[in-house]
Amino acid sequence: MELTGAAALVTGAGSGLGAATAEALAAAGARVVALDLNAEGLAALAARCGAVPVVGDVAEQADVAGAIATAAGLGPLRIAVNCAGIAPAARVVGRSGAHDLALFEKTLRVNLTGTFNVLRLAAQRMQAEPPTAPDGERGVIVNTASIAAEDGQVGQCAYAASKAGVMGLTLPAARELAKSGIRVVTIAPGLFETPMLAGLPEPAQAAIRALPPFPARLGRPEEFAALVLAIAANPLLNGTTLRFDSALRLPP
Repeated sequence: MELTGAAALVTGAGSGLGAATAEALAAAGARVVALDLNAEGLAALAARCGAVPVVGDVAEQADVAGAIATAAGLGPLRIAVNCAGIAPAARVVGRSGAHDLALFEKTLRVNLTGTFNVLRLAAQRMQAEPPTAPDGERGVIVNTASIAAEDGQVGQCAYAASKAGVMGLTLPAARELAKSGIRVVTIAPGLFETPMLAGLPEPAQAAIRALPPFPARLGRPEEFAALVLAIAANPLLNGTTLRFDSALRLPP
C-alpha cells in the first residue's frame, strides 16, 4: 500500500498508540486525520506532524462520518487505524456488589462498537476509491485488540470481552471485504508505555514492567506505529490478529 498522498484516519490519536501511529503515517507521506475526544492532545499532535484534528466519539455515526469525509477531501482513503479505547477495571462481584452494568456497556461501546463503526464507514469509503496496482488493493483497516482478549486477568471482564470481540470480527470482515480489495488486520498489543499505564500507582507500574520475557521492558508507541506501517506495506497480511507482546502471557 503506497501511503504517499493517501488519506489516513487514526482514532484515539490524542495520545499513546494512536498519536504515535498518526505521526508515523504523516512521516510516511500520508495525509492524516486524527479523531479523538481529547482536543488538547489533538492540538499538540497537529502541531507536531500536521495531522488534521477532529474532535469526536468513535461510537457516534455522525462524528466518524465527518472525520472520514474530511479525510476523503485530502486524498483517497487508503488506511484507517482504530486505536481509541478505554480499560476500566472491575470485578464481577466486588466489595461494593456486582459489576456496574453501565460500565460494562460503556467499555463495549467504545472498544467494540466504536471499532466496528469506524471499520464499516471506512470500508464504505474505501470501496469508492480506485484500486491500486498490482493487486487491486483499495485500502487496509487496522484494529487494536489486546492480549487481554486471550489472557484476561481478574478485574478485566469488560475490557477482555470488548477486545475479544474486536479479534472476532477481524476474519469475517476481511473475508467479506476481500472482493473490494480491502484488508482487515488486528494488532493485539501486550504491555506498552501509554497514558493508561501512567495512571496506575507506581508499585503497580513496577510490577507490570517486570512481566515481559524479552525484550524485558514495555513496548514503545513508536514500535506499535512501525507495525502499522509494516501491515500497510505487506498485502499478504489480512484477516488475522498479530500478538505483539514480547512473548508475554498475562498471569491471572
